[in-house]
Amino acid sequence: MSESSKGSTPLITVDKVNKHFGPAHVLRDVCTHFNAGEVAVIIGSSGSGKSTLLRTLNRLEKHDSGTIVIDGIPVDDNPKHLKALHAEVGMVFQQFNLFPHLTVLENVSLAPRRVRGLSTAEADQRSMSLLEKVGMQAHSHKHPFQLSGGQQQRVAIARALAMQPRVMLFDEPTSALDPETVKEVLDVMKGLAASGMTMIVVTHEMGFAREVADRVLYFDKGCILQDRPPADFFDKQDNPRIRAFLGQIS
Repeated sequence: MSESSKGSTPLITVDKVNKHFGPAHVLRDVCTHFNAGEVAVIIGSSGSGKSTLLRTLNRLEKHDSGTIVIDGIPVDDNPKHLKALHAEVGMVFQQFNLFPHLTVLENVSLAPRRVRGLSTAEADQRSMSLLEKVGMQAHSHKHPFQLSGGQQQRVAIARALAMQPRVMLFDEPTSALDPETVKEVLDVMKGLAASGMTMIVVTHEMGFAREVADRVLYFDKGCILQDRPPADFFDKQDNPRIRAFLGQIS
């Protein structure tokens, strides 16, 4: 397992985590960690467990056994832990899940007002700053149906950032986008990585992994088959299964 130079104490620890969906054993004794300020990219074939791991990190899926700890918070069903976890971890999905009846600004400012207790003025100020960060401030008055897919995904990123999380999870954030809009979302994600945001990204965008990742984790049948720096993973790959996978998607 590779070690990042960006942190000595892991921000996230995953220890012997297992998850079943009926008879399917989708996570098998998964052990890994993620350091603060690190960008980790998770790849693998469909059904390998990569998205399931991501969803267990913020308790969207409950793991059956093992432990997950994020910034000292156990990931379990304790309401106090869940509240703290949801403040620490932001997530961006394949689908944008924006509220269609709210404007862009309202979508971004809703959680800071309701969860963080910010005033409308404070929440709007923070939200406009984040919309500027993702290049969407000029569209703050629009509703989601007036935006392209790439624009909606950038708003979704701003919405996740509005809670000021320590960790951002991305579950194939460009897979539902038209090819011409993928770059604008990846550019926003590159900017976040450059700012020091801790990011765990499930994606098939190998160019992003090469350029931005500190680590590339390859999932196979519910296990981490390989965890290496991108230069080694892509240019010194000696595993036939992984080489075949890379050949299919490149």
